[in-house]
Order: sequence, then C-alpha cells, then structure tokens
Amino acid sequence: MANQPQTLTVAPPRTYTRTDFAALRAFVQHIEPAAIARRYYDADDPQQAPYAATPEAMARYLVAMRDELVRLALLNGSSVLAEHLKTSIRKHGSARLTAVSLRMVEQAAQLAAATPAPAHGVGLWFRPLVARRLSAEGITTLGELIGYCNLHGGSWWRSVPRIGPLRARTIVAWLRRHAATLGARIDADVDVRALEPGAGQGDGPGSARGTVVVIGGPPETPRLAPFERLAVPAELSGGEGAHGTGQRGANRATAFAFIRAPHDLAAIHAYLHRYRDRPATLRAYTRELERLILWAVVVRGVAVSSMTVEDCEAYKDFLAAPSPAFTGPKRSRAGGRWRPFAPGGLAPDSQAYAVRVLRAAFTWLTEVRYLAGNPWSAVHDPVTVTREVPVQVGRALPAGLWTQLRDALDARCAGPVNGAGVEEADARQWRTARAAILLMGDSGLRRDEAAHARRENLRLSPLPTRGAQVWALTVTGKRRKQRTVPVSAATVRALREHWADRGRDFNAPLDSAPLIVPLVIPATGTARKKHGGAVEAPYTADALGHLVRQAIQRVTVGFAARPDVPKAHLVQLANTSAHAFRHTFGTRAVARDMPVDVVQAILGHASLQTTSIYVRAEQQRMLEAAAQYYAADDGQG
Repeated sequence: MANQPQTLTVAPPRTYTRTDFAALRAFVQHIEPAAIARRYYDADDPQQAPYAATPEAMARYLVAMRDELVRLALLNGSSVLAEHLKTSIRKHGSARLTAVSLRMVEQAAQLAAATPAPAHGVGLWFRPLVARRLSAEGITTLGELIGYCNLHGGSWWRSVPRIGPLRARTIVAWLRRHAATLGARIDADVDVRALEPGAGQGDGPGSARGTVVVIGGPPETPRLAPFERLAVPAELSGGEGAHGTGQRGANRATAFAFIRAPHDLAAIHAYLHRYRDRPATLRAYTRELERLILWAVVVRGVAVSSMTVEDCEAYKDFLAAPSPAFTGPKRSRAGGRWRPFAPGGLAPDSQAYAVRVLRAAFTWLTEVRYLAGNPWSAVHDPVTVTREVPVQVGRALPAGLWTQLRDALDARCAGPVNGAGVEEADARQWRTARAAILLMGDSGLRRDEAAHARRENLRLSPLPTRGAQVWALTVTGKRRKQRTVPVSAATVRALREHWADRGRDFNAPLDSAPLIVPLVIPATGTARKKHGGAVEAPYTADALGHLVRQAIQRVTVGFAARPDVPKAHLVQLANTSAHAFRHTFGTRAVARDMPVDVVQAILGHASLQTTSIYVRAEQQRMLEAAAQYYAADDGQG
C-alpha cells in the first residue's frame, strides 16, 4: 500500500457573495450575530436558512468564512500580510482582524469572491428587504431581474413597491458591472443616472420631462414623443415662421382668428386649455389629439391644418390597425419606450370615441376661425355594436371573496410581529390602501371621487335614523354633480388609522384635508415638489388606482398558497381594478334588498336603467346557485 501512488484531493475554496462580505465586516466590528442575521440574511430563504436561523449558526458561519479567507490570504497575499496574520494566530489562536486588515485579506483572497450568475437568487446578492420586494413581483433570480428591467425600461422600479429610483439606480449599476459574468446585459436605455430632485425621469439616454423631441423620421423607426414634449418640424407645423420657414396650412382660415395661434400645435394647446379644470377630460382629449399629430406628421407627412377628408378616413383606418412602431405596452410618458397605442389597436368603441373627439376639436378650431372648415364633419363614425349591458358588473367580487379580501387586508394592516421599522412602514402603506378600497367597496365611489374626498365633507348625518347615526360623505362626481353617500363604520375605522399614521387627529374640529394622502413620497423631483409644502397633497386618481392594484396583486400572491381560495377567485382577483369595487358595492347592495332608487342615488347613476343592471346580475347569480342546488338533488335521486 505504501508504494502505491496516492492522489490528494483538495476541496476548492468556498465562494462568498457580496452579502457574505458585508456581514463579515459587521462581524469584525463586533456587531451581534443576531443583528447581522436580521439585516443581511433572510431566514425564510432555503439557501440562507441553515446559517441564519440562530445567532450561534450565524457566528459559526462567519468564523468559518474568516478562517477560510485568512487561509487564502496566507497563500496568495504579500509576505508582510502573511507575517501579520501568523503573528496574530500564534498570539490568539486565530487571526484577529480589524476593518483595515480585513480589507487587505479580502483583496488577497480573490479566489473566495463568488461571481454572480443568472440562476443565482436575488437573496444571495441583495439585502433581504430588497430581495423580498423583488420576489413579491415574481423576480427571484438575477436573470429574471435583468429581463424585467429590459422589458420595462428605465421606469421598471415603479412596478416594484418601495424600491424607489435611487435604489433602482444602484441595482442597475451593479448589474452593469457584472454583465460579463452574468452573460446578459441591461439595455442601454435603462437609465442609471442619479435621479436628483428636479432631474429628468426618462427611460432613454438624455431624456427628461422637459426635453423637447422633434417628431419625425421613417414610419418604421419614428421619433415619437407625448404631447407635452413633442415639437413639429417647421415645414409641417401649419404656420409660416418669421424667416419664411414652413408652409401655412392649406385649411387655415383667412379671416380674423379669435385665438393667437401661429401654428397648429399652439391652436391645439388653446383648445385643450378649455378643459384645464376637468383633468379626466383633458387627459382623454390630449391622448386623442397627440395620436393624430404623431400620425399626421410621421406617417402621412401632412400638417394637421392641411388634412382633407381622405386624410381623416386614412387615420380612421389607422386607428383600427396602428403600425407596430406606434404600439407597445404601457410605459412612462417621460421615457423613450412610450408609444401612443397599446398592442392590438383600439376596440371599435374606442375608435368611435376618437373620431368624435377629433370632430369636436376641429369644430371648435373652425368656430374660432383658425381653420376654414372641418373635414371630420364628412367622416362617419366607425361601426360599433351597442352593448346590451353597458356596465361590466361581472367584475364585482363575490361576497365570499370580498370577505376574504377584507380579512387579508386587516391582517396586513395589523403591522409586523417583531416591530421592525421598515415593516411598520409597509403596514402603514397597507392601511392607506385599505382605506381607499373600503371607500370604493362600501360606499360605491369612483376612483377619482375617492382620491379627491375631503375630511370636511365627511360628517355624522344630522338626519334622524332608526339605528345608530350614519357617517355621510359629500363628493363631486361625473358631470360635476355633487352627491352624498353613506360611509360604513369599518371605513371610518380604517380612515382613523390612516389619519393616525399621518399624525393627524381625525376628530379635530373643522379639519380641512384630503381623506387619503400618500405616506411614501418617491425621491423624484416632481413628487418632492408636489409634496414639499405644508399642505398634504392628495393622490391623483391614477396614483390611487396604482396603489390599490399593487395591494390586490400582493394579496393574490398570498392567496395562491391557500386551499380555501378557489382558482376562479384567484383569476378574478388578479384582474381586479379599482373600479371593480364600485361594482362590488352595487351588487352587494341589491343582494341585501337595498331599494334600487337608493342604490342609484349612492352610485350617482343618471338613469335608473343603468342601476337595474345590478338587479339582473343578482337574479342571474340566484338562478345559477339554484341550478347547482337542484343538480345536487338530481344526483342523489
């Protein structure tokens, strides 16, 4: 045996991640292992659980890591460092490191530095707080994170709760540094600039909210920009410049104009200015007019004030099937990936709506003598089908699902078990979302109405009631009509907790403030400017809807592991929007025998016929339940 050749197998050195090195630095600085485990590791992560479960396991892991790094430093480091480490080992039994000597050991022990791989979990490289937020959105590996960033562009972080632009910038910069080992790259237009207050929020290089883009280029690869940032080439502007540049639109009126508009873009701005006090209408009209401008300049090569009936008909066809260069998923309007149309084009109803909006705009431009005539007056609306049921009451949540959702919200609003500050902030965000959901689900408010509801308009009803007093809220709804809606006791309790999170007294006399305000302000210039004053700024309707959708998506992820939630409920909840809670109130109110005219008044429907749809929907559910009951009897017989 002694004369036989033997091979000695040396185990390769263990590799450690960025998180491990950060934890070891904390350990060298005498921070308690329990605190290190909480800050740098996730005990629920299967890859980290063995050594982060207890303080003793954490200490053993870090001591072993320290000794492994020292061994590699003795092999690969300088003679001075090796002599220092040997002296420390002889004196103390193991190397005693300081922050400075640890840095030298790390540099000498390069063999122990792990290289990121696409299959690595995000928890191996990012702190547990960040990793949990990414995982909640289905981003579990570094490869999935890169794909997510490339899919969503520079605004990818807006879809991940509480990541924020500055943390997103750090993550993207780290992914770029390790692109070679990851084997995948972040796209060039995923911006990594520092997003200081007032800086642009664009997706593409050099893009910013204030940057003007001269639209044009080939229709296959056009330069596009939203209305607030676009500029039209002089030759297609519809107005003659001071130095003779450009060409006056063929349809420009020769009589005295009632508006000071030297070109088409200025005239359209003047038209939209009429709706400055109606933000929803302004947003919808701006969308249709910006689409027309982009198509006319880029595709048709004609000024808006030179459009003929043939041009209008061509654009009507374009609405049904926009070119791929004009379509894309929803993106930030500030970024280079924004596109004016969603994939698949517009539905027939949306096409007809666009034609009606454009016809009305051109009519006004003709009335103020900017245009000589209205070519849209000779264009028919696209053919549509009048729906038998104009309200999509099928989106209402069933009673059981509504109860489960409320219970889930209450559980998340209760706050963290261990009292950690960051998790308490998350609970405050849940309490904000719960207050908004209950306002819509228990009072039938629209999203915009809930966003603009105010405390001074919420009061105990002075009218006598048979039971306890009822809270009543006055809101301004569609067509600028005021109405008063009842507010449930559960909603008032949710509002009280939200106000406590804001440090406000809900019962303060004559308190004038929005009922719901954001508690987490993004670190962007626009957000800080909006919320920089002493007065609390309310949510916009879109921002409130985004808050509600994020909460519902996170609840859906939690429900997926529960056997008591049917798959059909999961699918419905995943597709639930903020407006669905208004339908939920309508169906529940009818099911509980609330008079239809009362439901109509609460919902603010102009026609009782619209409200009666909830009655038919409830009757349909009753018949379906009866059919299942009778089918069970037939099976037994």
